[in-house]
Amino acid sequence: MPFLQHLSELRKYLVRAVLGVLVAAVLAFVGKEILIDQLLLAPKSSDFITYQWFCELAELWGMPSLCIEGLSIDLLNTKMAGQFSLHIWISLLAGVVLAFPWILYQMWRFISPGLSNKEQGYSVLFVTVSSMLLFAGALFGYYLIVPLSLRFLGNYVLSGEIQNIIETASYLNTVMSLILATGIMFELPILVFFLSRMGLTTAKGMKTYRRHAWIGILMLSAVITPPDVFSQILISIPVFLLYEVSILVSKYAAPKS
Repeated sequence: MPFLQHLSELRKYLVRAVLGVLVAAVLAFVGKEILIDQLLLAPKSSDFITYQWFCELAELWGMPSLCIEGLSIDLLNTKMAGQFSLHIWISLLAGVVLAFPWILYQMWRFISPGLSNKEQGYSVLFVTVSSMLLFAGALFGYYLIVPLSLRFLGNYVLSGEIQNIIETASYLNTVMSLILATGIMFELPILVFFLSRMGLTTAKGMKTYRRHAWIGILMLSAVITPPDVFSQILISIPVFLLYEVSILVSKYAAPKS
């Protein structure tokens, strides 16, 4: 395919992907009561379902430190157009998440002419697995990473003279960033698959650095969780499993000699 025609095809699929994001963003914008009030603002309340689960487990297992109580985050808007601008920005981010399967499909349509017939047959599997991993990561972030991070950051006290009144933009950007970050993190097996196909990483190499990865995961979980072993395990195990699955994926995807 000539270079200019290649660029024309790329532009076509990019436009389609962007249109999909815009449609999803409009839906998110219209449904702000669900997106903002019922979803994004919910974790700042002490009656959020994750906190209830932790308190029930704390009572069941006799671990009072596991219960997250007294969480109080007051939000403040300091700009005239602050809430409107934030509404647009959050809707766009939500649009990217909601339209993720569509974006993947357009990306696959663009690269598929360069693939073999067998590889082209994996399109549905690729889009489905990638989307499921992203949404699983987003749910993991929303129900575990976000509440535990808010608990740590919202209750952190540098000095008794300082009162926490959080800007709404800071709160919402933090929540959305954590959700997106964990969603992208769960795409690790997909990334490893393509890197392994290109010979840029190997299962042997990932096994060599397994200990380093585990230490990094444990350090991260220790920072964002309450000071008890159970919370750290709850965060660490899914990430450990993700790394181990990626090793298996790398072994499968490695070019056959």
